[in-house]
Amino acid sequence: MSSLADINSQIKKHDEQIAQLRKQAEELRNQERASVIDDIRAKIAEYGLSAADLKLVTRGAAGKRSGAAPAKAAVKYRGPNGEGWSGGRGRKPRWVTEALAAGKSLSDFEI
Repeated sequence: MSSLADINSQIKKHDEQIAQLRKQAEELRNQERASVIDDIRAKIAEYGLSAADLKLVTRGAAGKRSGAAPAKAAVKYRGPNGEGWSGGRGRKPRWVTEALAAGKSLSDFEI
């Protein structure tokens, strides 16, 4: 029968082996990662790709998005003075509310 000291010794030995295996796994991952990065860079150069093509977005120091701005919705309505509105969520532009109050409908302003 094993004593508590023997079991603790085996646990310590296995913990050391686990730590060594984790270190080896991390080194192999870093090597594979470097290879993958080289392959990706070669493909980017070969095809002339940009960050926008890959839809990559980075975050700045303040946590705000930098890079490509979000796409604006297409204009569906045109106001009497050339104003555009997509008809999306949120508050309606003043020209829309005034036109609706005057008895017009949104269909009068559809593009």
